[in-house]
Amino acid sequence: FVQADAASRRGLTQVLGALIREHWNAMKKYAILLRGVTPTGKNRVPMAELRAALSDAGLLDVQTYIQSGNVIAKSALAQSSLESFVHEVIFREIGADIAVLARTHEQLMRVMEGNPFPLSGASRTYFSLFSAPAAPHLIEALCRLEFSPDRVSVGQDALYTLYATKHSDSKFNNNFFERKLKVSATTRNFNTMSRLVELSV
Repeated sequence: FVQADAASRRGLTQVLGALIREHWNAMKKYAILLRGVTPTGKNRVPMAELRAALSDAGLLDVQTYIQSGNVIAKSALAQSSLESFVHEVIFREIGADIAVLARTHEQLMRVMEGNPFPLSGASRTYFSLFSAPAAPHLIEALCRLEFSPDRVSVGQDALYTLYATKHSDSKFNNNFFERKLKVSATTRNFNTMSRLVELSV
């Protein structure tokens, strides 16, 4: 390369520049949601360690939001590949074996737009996102249950719950929905979902 003439150097520079631009354009920004992160125990995932592990593994512009396992990062990986990759990185570097869901800004927007409940109940509204679509017959069985005084609605991209009082007062939680629908899920409140929509732009 040192001995190449000026034209060759310009050509190589242009090729490298094109490759860099192609790689950068392939990058997507994702919100990466971890299921069941806890302050202590086997699902403990310190956010500083998480940011460092994911950055060292090749994700770009890694940031976390609050302590419940919300990551914003860029990656050229496809969504399902990114979920598997982040799961493996966390298990290898931190030791927690937890489900991982990745969503684009557009996907999060659809979840928010699909919320059937009034904004007056935003502080009591929760969103459960699933790792895979639930079987239709399981959804039908769930919808036949009596949830009163809480309200539950299953949409195309998420399950929505409006609690009569507090989330912690109800038995209709993330674990309950996982058992009924037989898929992994992770649940976030209205404020967290709104913030993830903003951060994932």
